Amino acid sequence: MAISIDYRLAPEHPLPIAYDDSWAGLQWIASHSTGSGPKPWINQYVDFRRVYLTSESAGANLAQYVAVQAGAAGGFDGLKIVGALIVHPFFVVVGQEPDKMIKYLYPTSSAGDDDPKLNPGVDPNLKDMGCDRVLVCVAEKDWLKNRGVAYYDTLGKSEWGGKVEFYETLEEDHCFHFVQFQ
Repeated sequence: MAISIDYRLAPEHPLPIAYDDSWAGLQWIASHSTGSGPKPWINQYVDFRRVYLTSESAGANLAQYVAVQAGAAGGFDGLKIVGALIVHPFFVVVGQEPDKMIKYLYPTSSAGDDDPKLNPGVDPNLKDMGCDRVLVCVAEKDWLKNRGVAYYDTLGKSEWGGKVEFYETLEEDHCFHFVQFQ
């Protein structure tokens, strides 16, 4: 079963609201893990011991954030995040001028590489990521490829004790798996 979080979008709802909505979404899902959540079909049919977090582009940033928050919070009774699939992630580039789009969408942030939501490498809770495995996927022709590579390197060198793997799709561009079906 897949559950998609319908987080509010910027610029109407500036960041960090999407982070807050994503975190609240996982908490809502976890509220079902004891069998007493508000949606009986979720209580009955979801295997809460095999939860994966995933998304692509900016959503991959959100999935990564939620995985870290879950670990920093000490997890949830009855829910086990097994892994995260981080596809074509959109993080800031360390040492470069802040992205104008991020400044616009996230006006309360420095939008620089000192913001832990935008740069996992400065997040003091990265070591607490709440899963044991992460797969980082990039595309060869993606203008964001270097950000995914940097994230893979950062996570691999961090104090987090899990296993991080890397996969590159050759001859493809950013989020090609969605664009081809339009």
